[in-house]
Amino acid sequence: MKQGFIRHFTTVAAVMALGLGASVSGAKAAETIKIGSFLAVTGGASFLGDPEKKTLEMYVEKINAEGGVLGRKLELIIYDSQGSPKKAVPFAKRLISDDKVDVLLAGSTSGATMAVIPIVEAAGIPYISFGGAGVIVNPVKKWVFKTPHTDTLAVRKIFNDMKKNGLTKVGLLSGSGGFDKSCRKQTLALAGPSGMTMVADETHGKGDTDMTPQITKIKNTPGIQAFMYCGFGAATSIVAKNFKQLGVSVPHYQTHGSASMSFIKNAEGGAEGVRLPAAALIVVDALPDSHPQKKVASAYRDMYTSKSGDSVSTFGGHAYDGLMIVVEAIKRAGSTNKEAVRAEIEKTRNYIGADGIYNMSPKDHLGLDEESFVMVEVRNGTWKMLK
Repeated sequence: MKQGFIRHFTTVAAVMALGLGASVSGAKAAETIKIGSFLAVTGGASFLGDPEKKTLEMYVEKINAEGGVLGRKLELIIYDSQGSPKKAVPFAKRLISDDKVDVLLAGSTSGATMAVIPIVEAAGIPYISFGGAGVIVNPVKKWVFKTPHTDTLAVRKIFNDMKKNGLTKVGLLSGSGGFDKSCRKQTLALAGPSGMTMVADETHGKGDTDMTPQITKIKNTPGIQAFMYCGFGAATSIVAKNFKQLGVSVPHYQTHGSASMSFIKNAEGGAEGVRLPAAALIVVDALPDSHPQKKVASAYRDMYTSKSGDSVSTFGGHAYDGLMIVVEAIKRAGSTNKEAVRAEIEKTRNYIGADGIYNMSPKDHLGLDEESFVMVEVRNGTWKMLK
């Protein structure tokens, strides 16, 4: 517990150092609107949690500098779960019971998110997750929302692109994480209705550093026309490297779980030609000026890159959209009453974000559709939007 306390103190101290006026004691603390978060700031999923943390910190600073929300400062409390469901659970309990946060913006991974959902539902606190799996919000859970596109939307977008290019026989490789398993399940379920045939279905274990055995089996499958990978994190780059090393000649598809420059960099040339669905944010300059997301996504991209010194990724966009949806919900609710805020999040309509245009409802706690994705391809070491 001591380690978690140190991270909590460090985060709040950093917020105070930015001049936000946040305090964790006395009456002044009661005046703040507390936003709780547990993210994979370090560890194997840090490519998710690090941009999420940086995004939340810089926009909390910006909002507070502009007067806060309802005349109150935002106080951000972040714990580093390292993407671990086992670590996420006690952090979620601490944020709710000890820190007494008003809302949760958290969960870099699907596994960590799913682990805390029973706690969130029992406590009755609004929660926007940054996890990718569709099972997070399907079926709908009263207090749980999410901002990233689902694996279901990604699979549909990929299958549509394959069909457009005359590819119907697919070899699938999947990881063993929460998102990976959910993506595989959706891929197998949607294949038949989409006119696709899965001619190979291989998996690899957590922490594997060489997928050549599985990719070799898929490569040698008779009739294969395309290769698809369900996974995220370091494994995405390993798969791309192994794919290139084996000289596989069929088109290579991955999901939005690979939509960051770290995937391209760590693949060491193996990512060239990889296609995947992604938020328009990562190719914002390719959007026409008339595109409704261009202004919002460009402003976020510019602020994030200038303040962090890093390339923009869709993962930071998840945090940006989650924070803005919560802020607008609190404003409409006129308070931090949890039920009122939850109801207003559910009423989010035509919110133009970095990741898409959100239209939530009692039956849809995501609010994005397939059109909020664009297909991109890695060309010359960067992202190229496809027509």
